Amino acid sequence: MTDFATAATRRSTPCARLAISLLAGTMLAGIPQAAMAQEATDAAAAQAAPAAQSEVVRTIAVAGAQRLEPQTILSYIRLRPGDVWSQAVGDQVLKDLYATELFSNASVVNNDGNVVITIVENPVVNRIIIEGNKRLKVDKILPEIKLSPRQIFTRSKVRADVTRIIELYKRQGRFAATVEPKMVELSQNRVDIVFEINEGPKSKVRQINIIGNEKFSDGELRGEMLTKQARLTSFFSSNTSYDPDRLAYDQQLLRQFYLTEGYADFRVVSAVAELTPDKKDFIITYVVEEGERYKFADVSVDSQIRDFDSKAMSTRLPMKTGDWYDAKQVEDTVEQLTELAGTFGYAFADVSPNFSRNPDDKTMSVQFVLREAPRVYVERIDVNGNTLTQDKVLRREFRVAEGDAFNSLAVKRSTSRINSLGYFQENFEINQVEGSQPDRIVLEANVEEQATGQLQLSAGFSSLESFILAGSIQQRNFRGRGQTVGLSLNYSRYSKSAQVSFTEPYVFDRNISAGVDIYRRDLNSFNFRNNQRNTTYKQATTGLSLRAGVPLTEYMSAVGSYTFNYDDVSLGNEFFTNGACDPTKASRFLCEAIGKRSSSIVGLTLNYDTLDSRLRPTRGETISWTTEFAGLGGSERYLRSRARLAKYWGIGSGFIFSLAGEGGWIKGLKDSNTPGTDNVRLINRFFLGEPQMRGFDIRGVGPRIVRLPYFDDDNDPTTPDVPQALEDALNSKNRLDDSLGGRAYYLGRAELEIPLGSGAREMGLRPSVFVDVGSLFGITEPILQDFPNGVPLTNDLGQQLYLQSGTDASGNEVFSSVTNPISPSGATNTPQYRAAGFKEVFVGDSVSPRVSVGFGVNWNSPFGPFRIDVSKVLKSQVGDDTKTFSFNVGTQF
Repeated sequence: MTDFATAATRRSTPCARLAISLLAGTMLAGIPQAAMAQEATDAAAAQAAPAAQSEVVRTIAVAGAQRLEPQTILSYIRLRPGDVWSQAVGDQVLKDLYATELFSNASVVNNDGNVVITIVENPVVNRIIIEGNKRLKVDKILPEIKLSPRQIFTRSKVRADVTRIIELYKRQGRFAATVEPKMVELSQNRVDIVFEINEGPKSKVRQINIIGNEKFSDGELRGEMLTKQARLTSFFSSNTSYDPDRLAYDQQLLRQFYLTEGYADFRVVSAVAELTPDKKDFIITYVVEEGERYKFADVSVDSQIRDFDSKAMSTRLPMKTGDWYDAKQVEDTVEQLTELAGTFGYAFADVSPNFSRNPDDKTMSVQFVLREAPRVYVERIDVNGNTLTQDKVLRREFRVAEGDAFNSLAVKRSTSRINSLGYFQENFEINQVEGSQPDRIVLEANVEEQATGQLQLSAGFSSLESFILAGSIQQRNFRGRGQTVGLSLNYSRYSKSAQVSFTEPYVFDRNISAGVDIYRRDLNSFNFRNNQRNTTYKQATTGLSLRAGVPLTEYMSAVGSYTFNYDDVSLGNEFFTNGACDPTKASRFLCEAIGKRSSSIVGLTLNYDTLDSRLRPTRGETISWTTEFAGLGGSERYLRSRARLAKYWGIGSGFIFSLAGEGGWIKGLKDSNTPGTDNVRLINRFFLGEPQMRGFDIRGVGPRIVRLPYFDDDNDPTTPDVPQALEDALNSKNRLDDSLGGRAYYLGRAELEIPLGSGAREMGLRPSVFVDVGSLFGITEPILQDFPNGVPLTNDLGQQLYLQSGTDASGNEVFSSVTNPISPSGATNTPQYRAAGFKEVFVGDSVSPRVSVGFGVNWNSPFGPFRIDVSKVLKSQVGDDTKTFSFNVGTQF
């Protein structure tokens, strides 16, 4: 190896020498540069030494603080004395300060370890101002705003409040609403925040498009939806505005409609609501798949409860093989089977339909499985929430007792009876809770008491009476015992009355009701003559009524009553001549009515009632029949009967339809010996008009006598027996007619209560349309008077007086009153008249129906229940007195 090395060294000596020379030169050239680098490093180290000492924070000061204490501001940052300062540390300080949202500006300066933080505080909110709002009141907006007076203003809070206000308007269907916040600077670093609102129009549903429907038209499907297209005909509808919740509900309605028509595979593929560019309207598009239509195949019941025969129940199912499939019918059947099981004590019975679909022949088999369940007994009944009403008042309305077998029908009936009391919240329901054992159940009556006292003020306007005022105060749950105490007062130009009543529904805690009424009624009947209101007769009735009732069945009861009335009918002195009632002034029937009489009346009433609520019924029926006999003492003798019935149906979507009818008949038991005189006195007859029949005034229907003048206002002779003269007299303000009442009447009513939107329901608005049909008739036609030349002037003996003209001995003309119509020689005897001539006409005694239509609104207003009716008479008889408008209002406590 050494040899090879030595040889190599020798061979490379010239090259090596050259390389060594180059290396040496390079080393000598780098010595000065290395020396210079060392000097630069030493200088940098000398300068870095003092800088490293200044990065330590010695003090932190705050400048610009007004409301906040400096120590509070320092608590918001992480920098502390002794920390090492850097630019990143300064940036973090600013981030910490801005994160508090308390400052509008902030800066940090480090002077040799002395850090100074300069801040500008956000202003304080002085007040919140809402401008431009009309559809939403301020008290609806302010609770949604988080920013409030005396708070620190921050931009994020303002942005959030703007979003909340816009959301409020979207809930109202105003998607075009905009809100612009503005800040008004005040002294002492305060600001007013102004939200300027542009509400914009209400976003309506312009169009509803349906894609994929072949079996049903777009119009048919739109009719099933709750949302409606905005059209002129839907001006008053609240369902034309866009509502996302309603959109989802409409999809369910579409599915329900198709399922009831047999389309078991129907589905809504998509439902898209697009807002138009102007944000005024929505266009809704549904994409649907109808699928095939199915029919029922085999339909049966599989009962695992031994008390039920599966075959017998299967034969009674409403659907049959071959019928079109109807999902609603299936649901109703499940409900009916569950209720049937509950009737037999199986409260927890489980009924489920099993479906078997055959796509080949498009049929659907349904088997209703009634699973085994234990018979259930009522463990106990809990009554909660009643603070005033005693427990026994509720418990006595239960149709099932503790320890009884559970019965769903009895529970439902108990619910209806408690609802009918009117003491508690609407739509009260009895809750069913599992008991301590599987075969035990607890019934809970969780009630919310409501006002049962009622202070009612009623007002009406009549073309004859002007304003009618009435007031009553009633407590239907006196002392929480279920007793009813009432006082009523009525006043008008027509009548005055006062009544005190008391009712005990359970005498000595037994199912026997009792009550008493004490009353006084003063009636002034009147007519008009020469634009002057004239009282025709006055009737003062003082009476006492006692009643007692007992239940015959669950839905039927009997009420016996005894009434004693003392009546005093009188006429003013202007209707008397020579101390006797003058028929030419008062009409014969009024003269027959005057006098004092007493009536001793016994009565019996049978009631049948299945209404779900007596206050606001929605389903069920009520029937009553009353017979009264007057003659056990007293001076009056008659037999009177009345019948009333009403039925209510809930016809879906909140509509309630009702039919009601009533009728009455009275027979006098004393024969009248005077021709043209009815054997039923005026005060005992029926009268018809307001409030029983809308569209007619008080006593505005039925028989009456109308007097037609033989002379007009210019004292010119007329022919009053023509129909035009009768019509003119009835339409005249000088109309002189008297209602005679009737011995029989009938009255029918059809009414449809119309549901409104949720907002109207919350306000308690319940509008309705109605048709009233009725008539009053059946009295003996009275003897009518006819005085073509005038009413004769008579003496005390009833002899007509004549004015005799002649001359005395001196030839002077003299006059004298005589009773001889034949004038002596040289004299003239002229008949004397005390009143202009008239002719009486008997009208209105017709069995033909009177018909009126109209609409009304019930409103649970803040000051009490309010009812208004506007009516139009379609058919009437000559002599009827019509009326268009009436209202009444009350309050509760």
